[in-house]
Amino acid sequence: MILSPIQMKAAEERLFQSGDTPEHLMEIAGEGIANVIRQFFPSSSTILVYCGKGHNGGDALVAAHSLEASGWRVLLRMSGSNDELAPLTRRQLDSLNSRKNVQVITSAFSSCGATVILDGLLGIGATGVPSGLTLELIKEMNRYRGECGAFTVAVDLPSGIDVNSGERFDPCVQADLTVTIGAVKSCLLADSATTAVGRIALVSLPNLALHVGDEGDPAEVMTSMDLRRLLPVRDFDTFKGNYGRIGVLAGSIGYFGAAKLASTAAVHAGGGLVTLYAMPDTYPYLASMSIPEVMVKPIASYKDVIKEKLDALAFGPGLGKQYIQDLRSIFRDAPMPCVVDADALNALATTHAIQTRCLGPRLLTPHPGELERLYPCSGRSRREWGMQFSEGHNMTLLLKGARTIITERGVPPVFNTTGTPGMATGGMGDVLSGVCAAMLGSGRSLREAAMLGAWLCARAGEIAIFNDSDSQESLSATSVIKHLGDACTSLRRGDY
Repeated sequence: MILSPIQMKAAEERLFQSGDTPEHLMEIAGEGIANVIRQFFPSSSTILVYCGKGHNGGDALVAAHSLEASGWRVLLRMSGSNDELAPLTRRQLDSLNSRKNVQVITSAFSSCGATVILDGLLGIGATGVPSGLTLELIKEMNRYRGECGAFTVAVDLPSGIDVNSGERFDPCVQADLTVTIGAVKSCLLADSATTAVGRIALVSLPNLALHVGDEGDPAEVMTSMDLRRLLPVRDFDTFKGNYGRIGVLAGSIGYFGAAKLASTAAVHAGGGLVTLYAMPDTYPYLASMSIPEVMVKPIASYKDVIKEKLDALAFGPGLGKQYIQDLRSIFRDAPMPCVVDADALNALATTHAIQTRCLGPRLLTPHPGELERLYPCSGRSRREWGMQFSEGHNMTLLLKGARTIITERGVPPVFNTTGTPGMATGGMGDVLSGVCAAMLGSGRSLREAAMLGAWLCARAGEIAIFNDSDSQESLSATSVIKHLGDACTSLRRGDY
């Protein structure tokens, strides 16, 4: 559910008229924020909370109270005196001040010592450019994040973002994670907001949807609660044939890693039988380096895969420029659902117009540069760009990026929420191709496969960093594959 600030306020008012209270919603919001923080930081640490005067600050204080009760040390930075606080926020502050591991900080200091910064300064009622003490506190948060390596979590939206347009004021809090309450605010999905918003987690409010009516954006935001129905627990008497014959056409001289990553990812995403196809010059190398679970089959021509009995095919990663005509033929004539990536996309881009009549359904997974070569952006937003491509070509599009978006003719676009900047490295697209192919092979639609692939790959990257030994710098595509199982468990568990 995506709402504008005005729509969100109206829905809350109707919720209050039905008998709910601001105190109750604040408790739910604050506890939800704390739970999100614990998901990313399972061990207790120190949190530096920036508290505004309104209910946004109250949400942050409830979260701080919950974290303190589970062993966290809480440092508080207030943007105003007690007399300036909203009554409900002031009550939350009084309750928190009685706790032993809470310290109020009255001025900036050289080293915050905090693992997490919580931005509770400004909410959806804020207007105009931040000024005065609020402006200084925003600068302070960004300085601590940069100099101390603290992880910044914004409550509902980053302070300093325009709540209507998503444009960033100067300064604006640079959040690593935004925990939005009740509904995703439309400003968070603006292209201009992505770098300030970071990862998005949604804390639901009970019965809010009943008071929204027909308002809101028809687009969707992927959450685990929505997606886990697409990854049901397997029946006990299931067998490999239930999960598809997955073909992978990838890897050429100098790019064998792409083939190994895509085929291995297809195995670890649940593909029943995964076959990697290889030309005579690459077969000995691919056969020796592939994992044992992947069958490597020699073929005389790439076009031979068209005749294979496959439930899904991923093709393109690391194939090079030598076989452009063959790749175009596969795109046009392969009867099975296909995930089209990398050099397969580049082969299509060399034509004057992308082939729109294909024998089977197609999921395209370009990054912006690849899509630009296929279908120039011409100043459109990512959402407009993706939707107009899918409407004109009747293909499902997964446009990769910090805010991956999935578009398909006749249905609302879908935004992914998971991910980490550590995924800005080679091989991630190859893994995504393999995962999407595995999801297609087990009978999911193109849109469902794209949604699961995007969420699971990005969640696996998060888990590698926050629950294992990786950092943003060390994260690799191999690490993502290693944690795909953890991501599936996280999805079924309903993690944020």
